[in-house]
Amino acid sequence: MKFVAFERKLQGTGASRRLRFAGKVPGIVYGAGEPAVIELDHNALYHAMKKEAFHSSLLDMELNGTVTKVLLRDYQMHPYKQQVLHVDFQRVDATTKITKKVPLHFVGEAESVAVKTDKCTVNHIITELEITCLAEQLPEFIEVDLSGLTVGHSVHVNDIKLAAHIKIVTHGKPNPVLATAVPPVVEEIVVAAAPAADKGKAKGKGKK
Repeated sequence: MKFVAFERKLQGTGASRRLRFAGKVPGIVYGAGEPAVIELDHNALYHAMKKEAFHSSLLDMELNGTVTKVLLRDYQMHPYKQQVLHVDFQRVDATTKITKKVPLHFVGEAESVAVKTDKCTVNHIITELEITCLAEQLPEFIEVDLSGLTVGHSVHVNDIKLAAHIKIVTHGKPNPVLATAVPPVVEEIVVAAAPAADKGKAKGKGKK
Protein backbone atom coordinates (compact mmCIF):
# COMPACT_ATOMS: atom_id res chain seq x y z
CA MET A 1 0.00 0.00 0.00
CA LYS A 2 1.15 3.51 -0.76
CA PHE A 3 0.34 6.83 0.87
CA VAL A 4 1.54 10.41 0.51
CA ALA A 5 2.97 12.41 3.42
CA PHE A 6 4.00 16.04 3.55
CA GLU A 7 6.76 17.74 5.48
CA ARG A 8 5.38 19.49 8.57
CA LYS A 9 6.78 22.98 8.97
CA LEU A 10 5.40 23.90 12.39
CA GLN A 11 5.47 21.85 15.59
CA GLY A 12 3.87 22.10 18.99
CA THR A 13 0.42 21.65 20.49
CA GLY A 14 -1.05 24.74 18.88
CA ALA A 15 0.28 23.89 15.43
CA SER A 16 -1.04 20.31 15.71
CA ARG A 17 -4.46 21.60 16.74
CA ARG A 18 -4.59 23.89 13.70
CA LEU A 19 -3.59 20.99 11.46
CA ARG A 20 -6.48 18.89 12.76
CA PHE A 21 -8.92 21.74 12.18
CA ALA A 22 -7.64 21.87 8.60
CA GLY A 23 -8.32 18.15 8.05
CA LYS A 24 -4.72 17.04 8.50
CA VAL A 25 -3.06 14.54 10.87
CA PRO A 26 0.35 15.24 12.46
CA GLY A 27 2.81 12.38 12.52
CA ILE A 28 6.42 11.34 12.88
CA VAL A 29 8.74 8.95 11.05
CA TYR A 30 11.67 7.50 12.97
CA GLY A 31 14.36 4.87 12.50
CA ALA A 32 17.25 4.64 9.99
CA GLY A 33 18.21 8.29 10.27
CA GLU A 34 16.87 11.49 11.74
CA PRO A 35 13.20 11.60 12.76
CA ALA A 36 10.97 13.47 10.31
CA VAL A 37 7.81 15.31 11.33
CA ILE A 38 5.05 14.89 8.76
CA GLU A 39 1.40 15.63 8.09
CA LEU A 40 -1.16 13.55 6.21
CA ASP A 41 -4.62 14.07 4.78
CA HIS A 42 -7.02 12.86 7.49
CA ASN A 43 -9.72 11.32 5.29
CA ALA A 44 -7.24 9.40 3.14
CA LEU A 45 -5.45 8.11 6.24
CA TYR A 46 -8.69 7.24 8.05
CA HIS A 47 -9.96 5.12 5.15
CA ALA A 48 -6.55 3.45 4.71
CA MET A 49 -6.52 2.49 8.38
CA LYS A 50 -9.76 0.56 7.93
CA LYS A 51 -7.80 -1.94 5.82
CA GLU A 52 -6.04 -4.76 7.66
CA ALA A 53 -2.98 -4.57 5.43
CA PHE A 54 -2.26 -0.99 6.48
CA HIS A 55 -1.59 -2.22 10.03
CA SER A 56 0.34 -5.41 9.27
CA SER A 57 2.42 -4.94 6.12
CA LEU A 58 5.15 -2.76 4.66
CA LEU A 59 3.93 0.57 3.32
CA ASP A 60 5.34 2.84 0.64
CA MET A 61 5.46 6.40 1.97
CA GLU A 62 6.03 9.16 -0.57
CA LEU A 63 7.60 12.23 1.03
CA ASN A 64 9.14 15.08 -0.98
CA GLY A 65 9.17 12.92 -4.11
CA THR A 66 11.04 10.04 -2.41
CA VAL A 67 9.40 6.70 -1.62
CA THR A 68 10.47 5.01 1.63
CA LYS A 69 9.43 1.68 3.15
CA VAL A 70 7.73 2.20 6.53
CA LEU A 71 5.62 0.39 9.09
CA LEU A 72 2.71 1.82 11.04
CA ARG A 73 3.91 1.62 14.64
CA ASP A 74 1.36 3.57 16.64
CA TYR A 75 -1.62 5.87 16.31
CA GLN A 76 -3.88 7.88 18.56
CA MET A 77 -7.64 8.19 18.08
CA HIS A 78 -10.04 10.76 19.51
CA PRO A 79 -11.92 9.36 22.56
CA TYR A 80 -15.33 9.54 20.88
CA LYS A 81 -14.96 11.09 17.42
CA GLN A 82 -13.95 9.17 14.29
CA GLN A 83 -10.74 11.16 14.14
CA VAL A 84 -7.08 10.15 13.97
CA LEU A 85 -5.07 12.49 16.18
CA HIS A 86 -1.51 11.32 15.56
CA VAL A 87 0.46 8.57 13.76
CA ASP A 88 3.94 7.07 14.16
CA PHE A 89 5.79 5.29 11.36
CA GLN A 90 9.13 3.43 11.37
CA ARG A 91 11.50 3.41 8.42
CA VAL A 92 12.72 -0.06 7.49
CA ASP A 93 15.05 -1.65 4.96
CA ALA A 94 16.13 -5.14 3.95
CA THR A 95 18.30 -5.56 7.05
CA THR A 96 15.80 -4.26 9.63
CA LYS A 97 14.65 -6.99 12.02
CA ILE A 98 11.25 -6.25 13.47
CA THR A 99 8.79 -7.64 16.00
CA LYS A 100 5.18 -7.01 15.08
CA LYS A 101 1.69 -8.43 15.59
CA VAL A 102 0.17 -10.09 12.52
CA PRO A 103 -3.51 -11.05 12.12
CA LEU A 104 -4.59 -14.69 11.83
CA HIS A 105 -6.85 -15.82 8.98
CA PHE A 106 -8.76 -19.00 9.87
CA VAL A 107 -9.66 -21.24 6.91
CA GLY A 108 -11.28 -24.67 6.46
CA GLU A 109 -13.55 -24.33 9.48
CA ALA A 110 -16.76 -25.28 7.65
CA GLU A 111 -15.12 -28.41 6.15
CA SER A 112 -13.87 -29.75 9.49
CA VAL A 113 -15.42 -32.83 11.09
CA ALA A 114 -16.06 -30.78 14.22
CA VAL A 115 -18.37 -28.37 12.37
CA LYS A 116 -19.68 -30.43 9.45
CA THR A 117 -20.47 -33.64 11.34
CA ASP A 118 -20.53 -32.86 15.06
CA LYS A 119 -22.15 -29.40 14.72
CA CYS A 120 -19.52 -27.82 16.99
CA THR A 121 -18.88 -24.12 17.41
CA VAL A 122 -15.28 -23.06 16.80
CA ASN A 123 -13.97 -20.43 19.21
CA HIS A 124 -11.08 -18.29 17.94
CA ILE A 125 -9.06 -17.84 21.12
CA ILE A 126 -6.30 -15.72 19.55
CA THR A 127 -6.83 -13.50 16.49
CA GLU A 128 -3.25 -12.21 16.06
CA LEU A 129 0.28 -13.37 16.81
CA GLU A 130 3.46 -11.45 17.53
CA ILE A 131 6.30 -12.50 15.26
CA THR A 132 9.94 -11.60 14.64
CA CYS A 133 11.42 -11.47 11.14
CA LEU A 134 13.16 -9.20 8.65
CA ALA A 135 10.95 -6.31 7.59
CA GLU A 136 10.93 -7.33 3.93
CA GLN A 137 9.77 -10.84 4.94
CA LEU A 138 6.80 -9.62 7.02
CA PRO A 139 3.65 -11.54 6.03
CA GLU A 140 0.41 -9.60 5.71
CA PHE A 141 -1.33 -12.36 7.69
CA ILE A 142 -0.82 -15.92 8.93
CA GLU A 143 -3.19 -18.62 7.70
CA VAL A 144 -4.50 -21.17 10.20
CA ASP A 145 -6.00 -24.34 8.69
CA LEU A 146 -8.92 -25.67 10.75
CA SER A 147 -10.04 -28.38 8.30
CA GLY A 148 -8.59 -31.15 10.51
CA LEU A 149 -10.30 -29.97 13.69
CA THR A 150 -12.36 -32.59 15.55
CA VAL A 151 -14.67 -32.37 18.55
CA GLY A 152 -12.87 -31.93 21.86
CA HIS A 153 -9.62 -30.83 20.23
CA SER A 154 -7.83 -27.53 19.60
CA VAL A 155 -5.34 -25.98 17.17
CA HIS A 156 -2.17 -24.69 18.82
CA VAL A 157 0.67 -22.41 17.75
CA ASN A 158 2.90 -25.42 17.07
CA ASP A 159 0.36 -26.67 14.51
CA ILE A 160 1.00 -23.68 12.23
CA LYS A 161 3.36 -24.19 9.29
CA LEU A 162 5.59 -21.13 9.02
CA ALA A 163 8.56 -20.18 6.90
CA ALA A 164 11.88 -20.77 8.63
CA HIS A 165 12.66 -17.05 8.87
CA ILE A 166 9.55 -16.29 10.96
CA LYS A 167 9.72 -16.76 14.72
CA ILE A 168 6.62 -16.55 16.92
CA VAL A 169 6.87 -14.64 20.19
CA THR A 170 4.73 -16.32 22.87
CA HIS A 171 6.00 -14.45 25.94
CA GLY A 172 6.74 -17.58 27.94
CA LYS A 173 3.62 -19.54 27.01
CA PRO A 174 4.78 -22.94 25.69
CA ASN A 175 2.13 -23.65 23.04
CA PRO A 176 -0.88 -21.29 23.15
CA VAL A 177 -4.29 -22.41 21.86
CA LEU A 178 -5.47 -20.58 18.73
CA ALA A 179 -8.88 -22.18 18.21
CA THR A 180 -10.93 -24.88 19.85
CA ALA A 181 -14.06 -26.89 18.96
CA VAL A 182 -16.91 -26.59 21.44
CA PRO A 183 -19.66 -29.27 21.29
CA PRO A 184 -23.26 -28.06 20.90
CA VAL A 185 -25.24 -27.59 24.09
CA VAL A 186 -27.96 -30.20 24.49
CA GLU A 187 -31.06 -28.78 26.13
CA GLU A 188 -32.84 -31.10 28.54
CA ILE A 189 -36.60 -30.63 28.86
CA VAL A 190 -37.81 -31.52 32.34
CA VAL A 191 -41.53 -32.28 32.65
CA ALA A 192 -42.79 -31.41 36.12
CA ALA A 193 -45.00 -34.04 37.80
CA ALA A 194 -48.64 -33.06 38.45
CA PRO A 195 -49.15 -31.98 42.09
CA ALA A 196 -50.63 -34.71 44.28
CA ALA A 197 -54.16 -34.10 45.64
CA ASP A 198 -54.36 -32.94 49.20
CA LYS A 199 -55.59 -36.16 50.72
CA GLY A 200 -56.36 -34.52 54.03
CA LYS A 201 -58.81 -32.09 52.49
CA ALA A 202 -60.34 -34.81 50.34
CA LYS A 203 -61.05 -36.96 53.38
CA GLY A 204 -62.50 -34.06 55.36
CA LYS A 205 -65.08 -33.01 52.80
CA GLY A 206 -67.87 -35.38 54.00
CA LYS A 207 -67.38 -34.77 57.72
CA LYS A 208 -69.29 -32.23 59.80
